[in-house]
Amino acid sequence: MSTVKHAARVAKGSSAFRRIARAGFVVLGLIHVVLGSIAISIAAGASGDADQDGAMEQIRQNPVGGLLLVLIAVGLFALAAWQVASAFLASDPAETKKWGQRIKLVGISLAYLVVGGMAFIYAVGGRADSEKASKTLSAVVLAAPRGVALLVVIGLSVAGVGVGFIVGGFTRGFEKLLDLPSGVARGGIVTLGVIGYFGKGIAVGVTGVLFVVAAVTQDPEKGAGLDAALHSLLVLPFGPVLLGAVGVGLAVYGVFCIARARFARM
Repeated sequence: MSTVKHAARVAKGSSAFRRIARAGFVVLGLIHVVLGSIAISIAAGASGDADQDGAMEQIRQNPVGGLLLVLIAVGLFALAAWQVASAFLASDPAETKKWGQRIKLVGISLAYLVVGGMAFIYAVGGRADSEKASKTLSAVVLAAPRGVALLVVIGLSVAGVGVGFIVGGFTRGFEKLLDLPSGVARGGIVTLGVIGYFGKGIAVGVTGVLFVVAAVTQDPEKGAGLDAALHSLLVLPFGPVLLGAVGVGLAVYGVFCIARARFARM
């Protein structure tokens, strides 16, 4: 473990690596801005794929989309590596809290790796279907022993992440992750964070709820990921308005991530 910790310290001490990791927040923000814009267009009556592969497809259509996708992949891989390094250097005096923080950071890094891998696939001309992957995951879990209970746990865990974002927006817990400037700029970044965390939290939370629905109905088609979660908002009262608001929240979260690249404590 000491060798791993030494490697983590070397990585975190590298200014070049830190700059690349900060760039990861920029590309993460770009993805969320595109996701938010797709959700807003769907709320206005257009068609679209409001998940990560939909965002990748939109970026690839840009004249320099392939290069952008490569940069997105590199930035997210670096950000994932930074999170892993942070996990091994977690230093909470309570051992249980330390391991809880490590699990959280490793989970975040895995999410970055998945999205980064998807960006690389699109950069080389391939395609990944996250909705199909979510349905396949639901089907595999349901087919396993105690699969219904396991899928409920997965759904509640994902929904819990969404609730965590909402609570983080309400309590402004994200402030401890930043070295915020003073004055008007501070207020602006905090406002971006509050709005963005609420939008991100709702989107992730509804995704988790759909996994629970898939478990209860034993229908893997229900656990279809972020795109299905956002489209499901349309059937609610004032659905287009709600989806549009969530889309704005996702886009704002993207802008917050871009600001975080400058002010994150790294």
